[in-house]
Amino acid sequence: MSMAGAGVRVRLLGPVEVVAADGPQAVNGLRRKAVLATLALHVGRVVSVDRLIDVVWGDRLPATAENTLQRHVSYLRGVLGEPGSIVARRPGYLLNTGPESTDVQVAEHLLELARRATDRTEQVTHLTEAVALWRGPPLADVAGSAWLEEQAEHLARLRLEAERALAEARLSVGEHARLVPGLERLVRQHPFDEHLHAQLMLALYRDGRHGEAVTTYRRLRDALRDNLGIDPSPRLRDLERAILRQDTAIAAPAPVATARVAVAAQLPPPVPTFTGRDAELAALDALVDRGGAVVVSGTAGVGKTALAVHWAHRAAGRFADGQLYVNLRGFDPAGTPTEPARALRGFLEALGVPAARMPSEPDLMVSLYRTAVAGKRLLVVLDNARDAEQVRPLLPGSPDCLAIITSRDPLTPLVVTESAQPVILDLLSPDEARDMLVRRLGAHQVAAEPAAAADIADRCARLPLALAIVAARAATNRRFSLAAVAGELGDLNAFRGGDEATDVRAVFSWSCRTLSPPAARLFRLLSLHPGPEAAEPAVASLAGVTPAAIGPLLTELTRANLLTEHTYGRYAFHDLLRAYAAGLADEAESPADRQDAVHRFLDHCLRAAHAADLALHPHFSDISLPSPRADVTPENPRNKSAATAWFTAEIPVLLAAVPLAARSGFEGHAWRLAWAMAGFLHRQGHWQDWLGTQRIALAAASRVGDQAGQGHAHRSLGLACSRLRRYDEADDHLRRALDLFTDVGDDAGRAHTCLNLGQLAERQGQHHQALGHSRRALTLFRRAGNRAGQGYTLNAVGWQEGLLGNHHRALTACGEALRMLQEVDDVQGQADTWDSLGHAHHQLGDDLRAITCYEHALELFAQVHDRYAVASTYVNLGGSHRALADLGGARAAWRRALSILDDLGDADADSLRADLEQLDVTRLS
Repeated sequence: MSMAGAGVRVRLLGPVEVVAADGPQAVNGLRRKAVLATLALHVGRVVSVDRLIDVVWGDRLPATAENTLQRHVSYLRGVLGEPGSIVARRPGYLLNTGPESTDVQVAEHLLELARRATDRTEQVTHLTEAVALWRGPPLADVAGSAWLEEQAEHLARLRLEAERALAEARLSVGEHARLVPGLERLVRQHPFDEHLHAQLMLALYRDGRHGEAVTTYRRLRDALRDNLGIDPSPRLRDLERAILRQDTAIAAPAPVATARVAVAAQLPPPVPTFTGRDAELAALDALVDRGGAVVVSGTAGVGKTALAVHWAHRAAGRFADGQLYVNLRGFDPAGTPTEPARALRGFLEALGVPAARMPSEPDLMVSLYRTAVAGKRLLVVLDNARDAEQVRPLLPGSPDCLAIITSRDPLTPLVVTESAQPVILDLLSPDEARDMLVRRLGAHQVAAEPAAAADIADRCARLPLALAIVAARAATNRRFSLAAVAGELGDLNAFRGGDEATDVRAVFSWSCRTLSPPAARLFRLLSLHPGPEAAEPAVASLAGVTPAAIGPLLTELTRANLLTEHTYGRYAFHDLLRAYAAGLADEAESPADRQDAVHRFLDHCLRAAHAADLALHPHFSDISLPSPRADVTPENPRNKSAATAWFTAEIPVLLAAVPLAARSGFEGHAWRLAWAMAGFLHRQGHWQDWLGTQRIALAAASRVGDQAGQGHAHRSLGLACSRLRRYDEADDHLRRALDLFTDVGDDAGRAHTCLNLGQLAERQGQHHQALGHSRRALTLFRRAGNRAGQGYTLNAVGWQEGLLGNHHRALTACGEALRMLQEVDDVQGQADTWDSLGHAHHQLGDDLRAITCYEHALELFAQVHDRYAVASTYVNLGGSHRALADLGGARAAWRRALSILDDLGDADADSLRADLEQLDVTRLS
């Protein structure tokens, strides 16, 4: 057998992963991990395709399973590093990574060496190495496959056998005192295991703790009687009697001078249901040999401690001199962080420093600690740190030691001065959140109600603490459906786990206690911001503070992980933190103060949106704005590129700001905001959003009797309905707009509406009526002296003349339109007109000139980011290429158009796809 993939190891005794020469390699995807695990459990043997498919998919077999399996194998070859690492061999695949290339093989080999060894210290060495290979529950992240779950149970039993054997060997070399904590942990995990209880009784007895040894026996006896109705075995009863009479037969053996010295093992138990975090675990794995410090930071309840402890357990075998752990209580409900001196004392005791040598001076403690760890390879977990000053004395200083620190604060000073590596922990992904529910509730219950499980994850904001609380609620009330549990999650009262440490509101409060009063006020007011993210200028306006003052406050909130800066200058918090902030705002901010904050925010949005729209359409931003509040921070995108970037970033905020304005008593802001963003929504193809915002705008303007606002909303609704092919609704809205603009004497509004009526008629094939509407609009624009309006309308007249077959008239009208629009530097209008000129030349048979016109149009449409117009022009460009028998050029243009239309969900995509298929038929024939 070849040694393809030599040096690669597949690890199954914990989460499934690959370790290559350059470190751990992430394996993404549950199915891919299941394929790898199945092959690794049969390493060196062929596993049939049918067997792999059965293990990986079970009853939920997709139609494309075999093709998908091939893709998974190809992906895994890339992760393993060599194509020959997985060999296709009938009737399936074979993992070809050589002997001892899985941790299961290594563990089995070490256990065999231990069985053969006659020297007890050699047995201890082999068994210790074997047990260290388990990094947590085996096959921990491939739940859901019955066969793999059976294998996981087998590997868990193998671990228990190894731990029993190791305890036996260590008892035989006199390590009874150091065995007690580990055996106590094991009997808690296996409360009816007589073998483990016998070992613990013997270790306690040999350590001089006779009473505890007897108590251990009686506790097991009572548990067996109460739960199983049986008594302990005769062997265990004999051991109890031997302990009571202090039989010399069970006395401690003489210490073996060469016995392996037990190491500090202070880690708390790992969370059995830990899931996900593959990227973060891989990042920690990559740092394991680097030494120094790692800071794991993130918001309250995001699972920092769970990650650190889980990883520490799986990496413990890499630290021969043990693990130290302390909870620094930096964000404790009592508000009393652990003093470094107290933590140092616990570390020194664990390192075997006798009380007589323990100094009382903190500086001397630090010195003794650094001396004690010198030359050792220790893992030090400093959990829940308040700040860098609390941590610095506890850093081991030895290059072979690694400190992993968790904190709600990113502890930037440690990153700067100690070169600590930051690992930032975010919310769980949707898949990770579902996996967490599966681990806590079982795959069957989650699979039975997938929509309710997804709803629970969303309502918990995918925050691990909240998910754990809700999962506990579901697990202890199995008669409740998951849908019923999800329905209870209306407010933060649903996220209480029984004490302060498992009460989401209390946990959040510990972070807020550290804030300065201005930062605490900003946190409260941010709950009024309706969007998923808030830009710094908008936050300044919301709070009514200067741009210079807002930066330090945002920094304070991000440092406390109450806000996240996912994108530079843009801030967000998850829904549970938003709900918590909203509750604080209701308590601490008066209704008038909250209304003022919303007013400032809406003023900011309206001024900025109007400025951006003006930059994109300098000749059509013809609405008046109310004067802004004095403490509103201005934001003025001044060119097309900046305006497009601003709209792209802010559209989710603006879509939420319109209904906020409407329900908060700012009806004028509601319709004006909807008007200002309509052009961008139109060009980007967000037609449903365009329709929805304008309906809110119309209702708001109607509620206060604002006829101008109603006119603008009706006109925009007409355009949106026309774009969505709802022509009767469009006609009704446009005619209502025309009446309203006539009533208020708005000639510009009338002219625009007539132009839109012409476009609507054209869409319905009513070309004569369309031309009549456009000529009426031209008269109104000429009367008003609006050059840009005349240019747009002359282009419409030319286009409609072309649709009537009058292509020379079309060229004349569009040529005049282009000159006018170039004169006023209107890029959108010029682009539209170049497209119309291209159409006229194409119809007259001059396709070379048509292509030149279309290329001009595409260049200009790209400047204003009008996606639908770009697609439409590519369609026309393809038609001219086809007319010239340039099938390759036609195909390229139509494919680019189809990509955009598919992305926009436009119905024209299907007819274009048919044209492309016909083009391919033509090529083949």
